[in-house]
Order: sequence, then structure tokens, then C-alpha cells
Amino acid sequence: MSRGTSIRLGILAVAAAALALCLTPTSRPHAEALPQRLDDRAFWTLVSDFSEPSGTFKSDNLVSNELAFEQVIPALQAQVSPASAYVGVGPDQNFTYIAALKPRISFIVDIRRQNMLLHLMYKAIIEQSPTRLEFLARLFSRQPRGDVPDTAAPDQLLAAFQNVEPSAIAYERTRQDIHRTLQQEHGFTLQPADLGAIDYVFGAFYSAGPEIRYSFGRGIGMQPFPNYRDLMTEHDLDGVQRSYLASEELYRTLRDMEVRNLIVPIVGDFAGPRALRSVGRYLDVHHATVSVFYTSNVEQYLFKGDLYQRFYDNVSAMPLDARSTFVRAYFLNQGRVYRFEPGQGGPVGPRSEQLLNPIHVLLAAFTEGRISSYFDVIDVSRQ
Repeated sequence: MSRGTSIRLGILAVAAAALALCLTPTSRPHAEALPQRLDDRAFWTLVSDFSEPSGTFKSDNLVSNELAFEQVIPALQAQVSPASAYVGVGPDQNFTYIAALKPRISFIVDIRRQNMLLHLMYKAIIEQSPTRLEFLARLFSRQPRGDVPDTAAPDQLLAAFQNVEPSAIAYERTRQDIHRTLQQEHGFTLQPADLGAIDYVFGAFYSAGPEIRYSFGRGIGMQPFPNYRDLMTEHDLDGVQRSYLASEELYRTLRDMEVRNLIVPIVGDFAGPRALRSVGRYLDVHHATVSVFYTSNVEQYLFKGDLYQRFYDNVSAMPLDARSTFVRAYFLNQGRVYRFEPGQGGPVGPRSEQLLNPIHVLLAAFTEGRISSYFDVIDVSRQ
């Protein structure tokens, strides 16, 4: 081999090594740690650029229909603390997980644009409300009865709003504050249809108050879904209340993340081509991993065609580690078995259980061809 050839091969080897180094996620020149806060422009860029076209779901889903979501929090805290990034779906049950786990950033990915707008409504109200009592007063357009101490349990907190009539004046004041906060203070670009959707959601909380349920707008029907008060006063298996309204400390943790723009709502299909992939790339560049992925029971709707395969391909492309955990809700007997409470005079809500599943275990089962139905997912979750 000639000296010239040797030099050229050496140069090529160095170039190849440099290219490989650039393609290594943890070695990218532009990589940086997750920011301590997102400015308004960066936040809205993530919301806009990561989102997909809006899809539909059978319910507005303004509040959860799950009663067991607090039960897994002690185990989650033991497994994934400190949390890196949180990914979830649906309305405000995500807040309870976020307040408990204190992730460095959170993404709420839901197929309905209305869910993204619901979270923007929450963001504005939470930012305006330094305390739990102020938050509830704004959310429901109602003034609490009597003095409620800062140390009040959520039962006492919600009792102060029981049978209180809403105020149209308070509703209109807060509605305008929401619009002003989102458009003028933050500078978010919202279309008239977006503002109308936010008004619809806020109007639902105004009209139903703490009695608002998953079934709002279509009647209770055959299933007595839990109301907002039930959800906020629920407890774990040791009787400890862990909702984001369980204490001022938990609420302040949540509010701090909202103020720093670190709860990012996105319109996205779990099986879609953009939303989860974009979240994954963002976390990869910022040296973060998905610590918790709360799927609720969305997976059961994905076993049509190859949707579930696309979802698990999306998840496998996200930055994960050995602690990365799925949290999923499973409704026993399709939710037809109800939980009863002494003295309630009837069922409180559909009986469900919350399941924890290491993401790498599920992905391994999927790769090995052992996942072909939602029941396979549940079986793997219970192993």
C-alpha cells in the first residue's frame, strides 16, 4: 500500500469516526440539558410543531372516569424518582402524577384538540391562582362557604363548594382572564374556534361545578361515573390522599411547572407519525428519558389493523432506560363492575385497576410477537 493511499484511508477513518460521534445522541454538538423553564415562544413552538391534526373520541372526557390512579403512586415514586420526563394522555389526572413525581418536563399527548385547549384553560387558571381554594373558586365560578384553612384536606376543601350556586359575574371575569392570559400575556396564537372550545369547556365546569363527570353533556346513562369531588378525594391503598389538591405543597409543585411552561399539551395520535416521534427527538437532544408514560386505556382502541404496532414502534424510538414505566388503566369486566362505598347508597364508579409495566418488558414481548391483543398487554402488565 502506498503512503498516499494509507493517508487517504486514515483520513476516511477519522471522518467516519467523527460522523459516528455526531450520530451518537449523547455526543451531539447541539445537545443540551432540559431547560429550567420554557419561554412562551418555545412553549408554543412545541405545542404547534409537535401536534397532529385533531381526531375524535366518543366522549369530551373533561374529567377522568378512573378511580384507582392514585394507588400506584408510592410504587412509582420508589421506581422512577427522580423522574426525567413524563408523557400522559387525557385531562387532569395527569396533574396528580406530575405533582407526585416532579418530572423535569411533561408532555400531554391526546388525539383531541379540545384536550389540548382544556389544558391551556387549566394553565391559565392555575397561573392566576396561588392557592387551591382560589383555583377551585375560579374553576367553578363559585365562592366557597366559610373559612377554609390552608391545611384543609381535599374533602373539606370541596365541601366548601357543595350546593353553592355559580356566579355569572365570576364566570365572565375568569373567562376574560383566561383569554387575556393565553393571548396577551403568553402571546399564544389561538383561533376563534379555539377560544370557543375553551369557552365550552369552562362553561361545563361553570354549569356542573364539583359534580362534573366524565359523562358530561350526554347524561349519566348506565354507568354512574365518579365526579370531580370523588376524584380529588380518592386515596391510595394505605388511605393516603394523593391528588394534586391533597395539599398546598402538591398544588404549588404543579403550579410551579405551569408557570415555567413545563407542562406541554400536544394534539397527537399515539399511532401517528409526528407527535410521539417529536417528543422523543426533543428528549433525546436534551439528554432526557421517558420515566413514565401514562396511557390510561388508550391501547385497547389501537388493536385495529396495525395501529398498536405503530404505537409501539413510536415508543421504541423514544429515549428510554431500565426504569421507564407504562401506567395503564384496565377496566374490569369492561367497567360494568362498580365500586361501592359504605353509606353512599349506590355505586361510585366503574371498577378499574391501575397497572405498572416496565416499558422494556412490553417492547420485548412485542418484538417477540407475543402482543396481538389488548389482553396480551394486560397479561404482560401483570407478570
